[in-house]
Parts: sequence; structure tokens; C-alpha cells
Amino acid sequence: MSASRIRDGVTGLLAPLLAGATYARLLHLLVGWIFAGVVLMIYPGTYHKTLGEILVPSVSVDVALLALVALIPAARRAEGVQARLLLVPDREEDIGVEPSRTWADRRRTAGWLIGRVVLGTAVGVATIFGLAPAFDLLTGPRAFWYLPLAPLIALGYGWLVVGAGRLELSIAVRLLGPSPADRLAEAELRAERLLERNRLARELHDSIGHALTVTVLQAGAAREVGDAAFVAKALEVIEETGRQAMDDLERTLVLLRETPAGGGAAGGGAAGGSPGGSAGSGTATEQPGIDQLPALFDTVRAAGSPVDARIEVPAGVLPGVLSRESYRIVQEGVTNALKYAPGESVGVRIAVRDGQLELRCANRLVTAPGRGAPGRAGSRKGGKGLRGIRERAALLGGEAVVGAAADGSALWVLDVRLPLRLGS
Repeated sequence: MSASRIRDGVTGLLAPLLAGATYARLLHLLVGWIFAGVVLMIYPGTYHKTLGEILVPSVSVDVALLALVALIPAARRAEGVQARLLLVPDREEDIGVEPSRTWADRRRTAGWLIGRVVLGTAVGVATIFGLAPAFDLLTGPRAFWYLPLAPLIALGYGWLVVGAGRLELSIAVRLLGPSPADRLAEAELRAERLLERNRLARELHDSIGHALTVTVLQAGAAREVGDAAFVAKALEVIEETGRQAMDDLERTLVLLRETPAGGGAAGGGAAGGSPGGSAGSGTATEQPGIDQLPALFDTVRAAGSPVDARIEVPAGVLPGVLSRESYRIVQEGVTNALKYAPGESVGVRIAVRDGQLELRCANRLVTAPGRGAPGRAGSRKGGKGLRGIRERAALLGGEAVVGAAADGSALWVLDVRLPLRLGS
């Protein structure tokens, strides 16, 4: 065996004995032993009693008192704080510091208190009845013969403490840690927060992406045309689009800050058909709905792409969330048309049929320069905007199909179907 392996073995054997966590856990163990000792001294006592006469009533009183303490909701919190400080878990969140909320929490707290006292008492008894005789041997008349055993005794007792401390930590994690129901609730909360962040990211991508696309196209067209009237109109469209983008950005920032207004938007928002989504109106948390699509189409027309829109949705039919998500889906669809087929006509059809909301955006495919095939058919397959449309549709229980038209016509088509019953 090499010297390095021997050194590593010795280090692994002695390192836990020199760790501060070991002695913090010993202190935690001895507190449980002290509790049992105090009860023993008060009742039933030890004077002129057999071991059975001592243990039976003492254990009964210990269990009864610990069970009563566990009924106090704050007891679980106090034990959790103490366990975090003295048992030194690898992750503090493994041991909870919340008060008892259910009877299951109280039962687990009672089990922890009883287990803690039992384990602490075992270590205390081992300390008294193990180390005391060893001390007598090492200080007695024949101490010279037993002196070589001193390191082994110290090592054995040290590892008893290490093992007991680790065992108590594992019990604390199991009984004071979050219950399965708590872990499930925490996982659901994390999932909800992740979904909310993804939703806000989609909102920013759709609104800001649309605004930048319109702005770039308008600025480029104004530079190319050079007509004063056209330039003035382009600047007007850029200003209006910028204002709408600023409203969307302010709305999203309110939600991110989790202000009371933001909470209201997250919960309900603007109902479909409310005018709150228009630029410069209402509160910052109101979101545009399907009634704001004509204004969106005007910006697309101003950017140079004709829009043939037909919306066959009776007033008040769409739930608020479905109205808002439909607006964002159409916004992304026409934005893609502006980016990848500028100047081409965009056809938009929205209708309610057979309990479903059907949305369709179509525009002519544009052939990429130097290629013999349409340049958009594959290039947008993994785009963030199109992926966001699919995610929106899936969350609402619907489906989205994006790509070249299946009938062979030279059209790029976005087809989305959303059930009305899942949109509320």
C-alpha cells in the first residue's frame, strides 16, 4: 500500500472526529439526554427502585410530555431552527422551520422529539457507562498496561458520536423536513413561476419583436422612397408602434415587480373586447385583446403589406384569456409575414366553429435569393416566435400547425385551433 493511500485513509478516519459539526451534533444529542434525565430525577426517581420500576414510568412520562409539546405548532419551528444550527445539514432547506399546520405535521414532530430523546439518552448512557470504566482503568494501579488502549477508546467513542450525529441528522431530515405534500406544493409553485416567466418572455418577444420589425421596415422604406408625405406617414407609424411597445413593456415590468396592480393583471387582466390594450389608455396592466386587431392590421398595412382580414367572432363569446392569447398569436403571425415576406399580402381569418376558435394567417412564400425553393419553409421551423405560438396553443388545450400549405399552393400558413371551453 502506497504512502498516499495510507495518508488518505488516516485523514478519512480522523477528519470527522476533528470537524466542528461533530461536536455541535453531540451538544444536540446531550440536550435530549438532559431532558430524559430531568424527568427521571423528578419522577419516578431512583431511590430503592429496580430498573423496571425506573424505566416504565419514566419512559411513559417522557412520551406523554413530548407528545403534548408536539401539539404546539411553534414546537416544530423551534426544533427546526435548533436542528439547522446544531445538526449542520448539507442544505438548510432539508430541515423545515415552519410551524405545524396539520395533524400529520404534529405526528411527525412527536416522532422526532421521541427519537431525539431516545438517541440522546443512548449516547449519554454510553458516555457514562463506557468512558467512566475506561477512565478508571487508565488511571488505576495497572494503568501502564492499559495505556495503549487509550487511542482506541477515544477513537471508538469519537466514531460513536459521529455515527449518532449522522443518524440524528437523517431522522431530522425525514421528520422535520418538508412532507411529500409540501414538496409537491413547492414543485407546483416552481412550475407556476416558470410558466409565468415563460409567458412574460413570450409577451416581450411578440410585442417588442413586432414593434422593431415595423420600425425597421418603415425606416427602410422612408429612406428608399424619399417622398416627404411618405416619410411623415412612416414616422407617424414608427411613433405609434413605439408607444404601443412601451405600453407592453411597462405592463410586463409591472407584472415582474409583483405590485398589487400586476397581481390583478395576472389574475384577470383585460377581458376580450375591452379597450384597455390600446396605446396610452387604461392602466399599465391591461392587455390587448382581439378587438385591438384592427389597429394591429393598420400598422402592418402602413409597413407596406396589405392585410385581408375577416373576423367572425360574436361579441362577448371569447373568454378574456383566449382573447388576449389570440391577439398575441395573430401578432406573431403577421410579424413573421413582415419579416420574411415584406410587401406581400397577408390573409387573416378568425372564426368560431363547433366550439373552437380558428385562426389562420397566410401569405405568399418568398424564394430565398440564389435558391430554387422557398426560403421560409425550413428557416422558421425552430424560431422562438413560432415555438411560442405552439406553447400558447398547447397551454390552452389546442394545437398550432405552421409551415408551407399542404395543398401545394405557394403559401406560408399558420393554422391554430383553440377550444372555447378551455379558454376561461
